[in-house]
Amino acid sequence: MTVEKKKNKLGSYKRLLSYLWPYWKILLVSVVCMLFVAGSNLILPWVIKDVVDKVLTDKNLHMLYLVIVAILVIFLIRGITTFGHRYLMGYMGQRVITDLRGTLYRHLQKLSVSYYDRRRTGEIMSNLTNDISALQTAIVDNFVSLVQEGSIFIGSFVSMIYLQWKLTVLCLIIVPLVTGTIRFFGRKLHNSGRTVQERLADVTAMLQETIQGVRIIRSFNRTNFEIKRFDKVNESNFKATVRTIRQQSQMTPFVEFFSAFAVTAIIWYGGVSVIDGIMTSGELIAFLMYAINLANPVKRVAEAVGNIQKSLAAADRVFAILDTKPEVMEKPNAPDLKITKGVVQFDHVAFYYVKGHPVLNDFNFTANPGETIALVGPSGAGKTTVANILPRFYDVTGGAVRIDGVDIRDVTLSSLRDFIGMVPQDTMLFNTTIRNNILYGRLDATEEEIWEAIRAANAEDFIKNLPQGLETMAGDRGVVLSGGQRQRISIARAILKNPKILVLDEATSALDTESEKVVQDALDKLMVGRTAFVIAHRLSTIKNADHILVLNEGRISEQGTHDELMALHGLYYELYTMSAKQPEGE
Repeated sequence: MTVEKKKNKLGSYKRLLSYLWPYWKILLVSVVCMLFVAGSNLILPWVIKDVVDKVLTDKNLHMLYLVIVAILVIFLIRGITTFGHRYLMGYMGQRVITDLRGTLYRHLQKLSVSYYDRRRTGEIMSNLTNDISALQTAIVDNFVSLVQEGSIFIGSFVSMIYLQWKLTVLCLIIVPLVTGTIRFFGRKLHNSGRTVQERLADVTAMLQETIQGVRIIRSFNRTNFEIKRFDKVNESNFKATVRTIRQQSQMTPFVEFFSAFAVTAIIWYGGVSVIDGIMTSGELIAFLMYAINLANPVKRVAEAVGNIQKSLAAADRVFAILDTKPEVMEKPNAPDLKITKGVVQFDHVAFYYVKGHPVLNDFNFTANPGETIALVGPSGAGKTTVANILPRFYDVTGGAVRIDGVDIRDVTLSSLRDFIGMVPQDTMLFNTTIRNNILYGRLDATEEEIWEAIRAANAEDFIKNLPQGLETMAGDRGVVLSGGQRQRISIARAILKNPKILVLDEATSALDTESEKVVQDALDKLMVGRTAFVIAHRLSTIKNADHILVLNEGRISEQGTHDELMALHGLYYELYTMSAKQPEGE
């Protein structure tokens, strides 16, 4: 293993343990309790030594009573301190895991949308659940083993030197063998642990994907196909986990076998020393107990190191996310955006998701306050990209977007997004009440303001007819509501926010004709007095737009009003004619 890799592993573990620092007082009490537990293991051999040398040999009844009392006191203290350190470390471990999960979640909320484009949802969920849970072992159980067993090891070693230093030196021949074994298997366990976490993430990702897509799976009758696909991923996770179990199971017998050399040396040399009168029988028994005390910590530390190596693989994945910088970032000391008019200018904007494959080229246009700007064009022309760069979900790769002459990259993200309202095609409702879904637009809205937004969104009648009205649960992604109802809830949410700039991304394309008319009426109310950008699938819905931009291959190929563009007989004319031929409801 290279020096750099060793530093990285040590750095990861130090970073992990740094989350214990806010709870250092609890940690200190817990460590003190652990030292008492370790001390009880170190005192017992001395007690047994006195039993053999002073009670049995000298037939001292008074010493027997003292030994009995000593043993009871030792185990009473041991019981109290064992409870103390286990409870405190358990509490602290859960507290640290909760903190770490919260830190990771907050960081994920700050990462750019592009980060989520590159990663599977299930994999991110696995980071927050499986990976974080795996770290608890490293922070609590194995940290306890390292401290407690390390104390026992040092105390036993010192006692062995005091009793018989020559015999102690003889026992040290196993140290290189044990440490070499731990290092060898430690490397393997670290790599295996990473693989286990990756395979577990695959399982989580597939579960998330198939649960969300259950309707598609059933409609195509692909249940058996998905079962086979899951079995394959699940089996891969099983093999990776078993590989780790095998490696860890191999390490312990090796350590125990090497420890047997030390025990054999003690029995041989110690037995000869007792026969020759160099040691007493009690000293030999005490020495042998200390040697066992020495061997057990070595074995447990080896197991702890193996577990830590596995946990560090999860730590690597968590810290990799925490070290990821958002691609869209605010400038230091950026001011809040202040909109006075609402002029939106796309100044020769260029953009690409993948370098060398431009999505927008020299997109140049100015939207005046209160205008409705429609964006139309074939699939892949860049319409949705325009909607994504306005609230800075992505940063432009060329040119600039300005609002009232201010580059949106020069202001805070929160102030920019406070002025922009979005109604997407795929309406996202949270699994909470309809009231809370609408309040998402403005959390401090009054009851009267909520109902004003509901009425403006043409949603009053259907909400009042629901079993619990506003307190009705929307279900996962709003599943208990129809498409038109979900969209009107989304519009009510946007109305409550009262944004200066509005983005409608094909907000009616998934609706039937009847629902579309109701929703379109609500959208028309929403757009009044706002600068609105409308991405349209059904071109009949944007005939009254103040300005229509026709995009093709990332450029504005045509622009004007509906009548002006129809008169050109160009791309817009073709798109509109094709749209008009589609049966209603498609």
